[in-house]
Amino acid sequence: MTQSKIVRNIWLGIENLLLHKLRSFLTMLGVVFGVGSVVAMLSVGEGASQEALSQIRRLGSNNIIISSMKPAEQEQTAVSRNSMSVYGLTYDDHLRMSESLSQVRRTAPVKIIRKEARLRERSMELRVVGTTPEWFELVPRQVEAGRVLLQADEEKKAPVAILTEFGARKLLATQSTIGQTLRIGGNEFEIIGIIKSESGQAGAIQLPDQEADVYISLEVSRRYFGDIFSRMTSGSFERERVELHQILVQVDDPKHVEAAAAGIERMLGLFHKKKDFVVSVPLALLKQTEATKRTFNIVLGSIAGISLLVGGIGIMNIMLASVTERTREIGIRRAIGAKRRQIISQFLIETVVLSMIGGMIGLGLGVLIPLLITHFSGMATVVTLNGILLPLFISMAIGILFGLYPAMHAAQVDPIVALRHE
Repeated sequence: MTQSKIVRNIWLGIENLLLHKLRSFLTMLGVVFGVGSVVAMLSVGEGASQEALSQIRRLGSNNIIISSMKPAEQEQTAVSRNSMSVYGLTYDDHLRMSESLSQVRRTAPVKIIRKEARLRERSMELRVVGTTPEWFELVPRQVEAGRVLLQADEEKKAPVAILTEFGARKLLATQSTIGQTLRIGGNEFEIIGIIKSESGQAGAIQLPDQEADVYISLEVSRRYFGDIFSRMTSGSFERERVELHQILVQVDDPKHVEAAAAGIERMLGLFHKKKDFVVSVPLALLKQTEATKRTFNIVLGSIAGISLLVGGIGIMNIMLASVTERTREIGIRRAIGAKRRQIISQFLIETVVLSMIGGMIGLGLGVLIPLLITHFSGMATVVTLNGILLPLFISMAIGILFGLYPAMHAAQVDPIVALRHE
C-alpha cells in the first residue's frame, strides 16, 4: 500500500468516526482511562522508588553502619536504682575494625547524647554527636558556613562545635553565626561551622544525622560527658554505660561491602556475649529496594493494563456493530473491485486511529494526574520516557489486536448478500 493510499484511508477512517461522534468518544473512554491510569501509576511508583533509592544512596553504597542496641533481656528486666546497664559498642571494637580488616578504608566512631543547648536567652534540646573528622567524609553534607572538624581539633581537644542549619536558625536567629559561644550542658563551645543535614529513615536504616544535631570532637565528648548516661523515664531512674552508639565503616570497594559486614559481625560476636549491636548495610537495602521497585512497577502496570483490556473489548464490540451497519457499503466496495485486504485495512485503520486518539488523550490525562498529586500532596512523582512510550505502544497494539477480528469479519461478507442488505 502506497503512502498516499495510507493517508487517504486514515482520513477516511477519521471521517467515518466523526459520523458517530458520541459513540466514538464513548468507545475511546476505555482506552483514555486505561492509558491515563498506566502513566499515572507508573509515575507514582517511579517517584516513590526514586525517593527511597536516593535516601539509601545518601547513606553511601560502600558504607556499613554498626549501631549499639540494648539487649532484649535488659529491656524486659527492671533495673534497680543502684544498678547500671552496660551494653553496646566499645572503643576497642572501633580499633579492631580499623586495624584488623583489610577492606576497611576509614571508620568514624560516634557517641550520642541529648543535652540542652543555650545561646543567650535562646535554648533548645540538641543531639550532641561526638565524633572524628572522618564522619564528615563518610556522611558528606553541604557546608553552609565556616568549616567542619579537623584532625587538629581532635588532637588539641578543642571545645568547638558544628551546628546543623536547623539548630542554627533556632538558636542564632539574626545573630552572626561563626564565632558565637554555645553552652551545652554547662560547657562552652565555639561555633566554627554550619552544615546542612538530612533527617528521617532510608528504608529500615536510620540516617546518621538529624535536623537538631551539634557535632563536637569525640575526645571532648568523653571528657565533658563521659560514658555513663542517666535519665528518668516513667518515674524510674535508669543508668546506662555505652561507650559508642555507632561506628560508621567505609569499605574500599562496594563489591567488598557484604563480605566486610559479615566479617565485622563475626568479629563483634567474639567479644560480645550478648547481641547488643546491629549491622546495617545500605548496599543490601539498595539492591532489595531496586528489586521491589521492579515488582511494584509490574504490579501497577498489570492492574492498569486491565483497564486497557476492557477498553480494547469495547472497541471490538463497537467495530463489530459498525460492520453490521455498513454491510451494504462493504458490498458496494466489493462489487466495484475492492479486495478483501483493502476492506481489512480500512476497518483496521479506523480501529487504530480510534485507539491512538484515545491513547493520546489518555497520555495527557496520565501526565496531568501526577502533577496534581505532587502539587496537592507533595508526593514525588516521575514521568519517564518508558512510562509514556509503553502505554502508547500498548494502545496501538490493542487497536490492531481487537480490530483484527471485526476487520476480517467485514472482509468475509459476501458481496451479493451485502448488496441485498437493508
